[in-house]
Parts: sequence; C-alpha cells; structure tokens
Amino acid sequence: MFSSRISSLRKVNHILKTNKIIRSTAVVQNQQKRFKADLHEPDYLISMEPDEPVYDCLNLQLKGYDFAVLEACQAELHRVADIMGVQVDECWATPAQQLKVQRYKPRGTVVDAEYSLNVYERNVQVVDVPAWALGTLLRIARAYLPEGCTLNVHEHTVDHEEIRYVPDTELLDLKQQLEGMGGSRQDSKKKK
Repeated sequence: MFSSRISSLRKVNHILKTNKIIRSTAVVQNQQKRFKADLHEPDYLISMEPDEPVYDCLNLQLKGYDFAVLEACQAELHRVADIMGVQVDECWATPAQQLKVQRYKPRGTVVDAEYSLNVYERNVQVVDVPAWALGTLLRIARAYLPEGCTLNVHEHTVDHEEIRYVPDTELLDLKQQLEGMGGSRQDSKKKK
C-alpha cells in the first residue's frame, strides 16, 4: 500500500514537471515575439533616432570656509566621476577670497565683533558628459556636500581660466614704472 502511494506521487510529480516545462517554453516563445529587434524597421527610421545629449566642458565649483573639508569633498567627487566613467579633465584650486565680516550691537551702528573669513574654492572640470550621467553625478555631489559648502555648475569660459593664477604684484609694479618712464625700447622704436 505504501509503495503504491509512492509510485502515484512520482507519476503526479513527473506530470507537474512536464507541465511546468511546457508552460515555461510557451512563456519564452511569447516573450521572443515581443522583442523590437525581431520587427522589421527601415534603416532611415533607425538613423533618425535622437542622439543622447552630451555636455562639452563643465566646471563643478565647490566653495567653502574649510580648505581640508573642501579638498576631501573634491577628491570624493573626482573618485565618483571616475567610477561612473565620466572623464575628469582637470582639478584645481583658486586663491582664497578674504572677507571682513562685522557684527553690530543690537539696534546700533557700533561694531561688536569683527571676523576675517577665507572662502576657498575647488573646481572639477568634466568633459563630454552624457545628460543621464550629469544628473546622477549632481545628485551624488549634493548628497556628499558638507555643511557650509556650496556647489555651482557652469560651462567653462576664459574668465575661469584667468582666475586660477595669482598675479605677480612686483612684475606689475615694474611694468607701471617702465610705462611711467616712457615705455620699453621696442615701444619707442615702433613710434619712430
């Protein structure tokens, strides 16, 4: 009696397995009919598909009051961009802006306290960024941004390149003195 039950269970199990195989192959066949690649589409329709928008050259500008924290944030942003496959062209720091902040006494014009703050700036330049990657990169950057820091994104211009360099004040003073004395020798030869 026990052996007959086992044999009947084996038969039922075998029938169920074959039904599952048949059902799963039917599902696969139905899925194969729905692929777009199986449909015939003319070449001119495929060539008319819009290209993915790509941003040429963008600067991710980080500003903050603590240089060490800002530099760590810039390094993390650079690392995330590398992981995502976004090409980082250059990273640089600009000279700090020195701000003088005054706090006044309540309801008066008398200075209560005076502070000098330095605003530091770090830039990450990315090139040929697809639109989908830029959105993801900006979300990650905003999530990682520390307190007191700001993130600005803008296209790279010549002005951003000139801000990077610190002017040599001695050289500028010498040029002014030279112009005050009558200009350089080459300038005087050109005038004659």
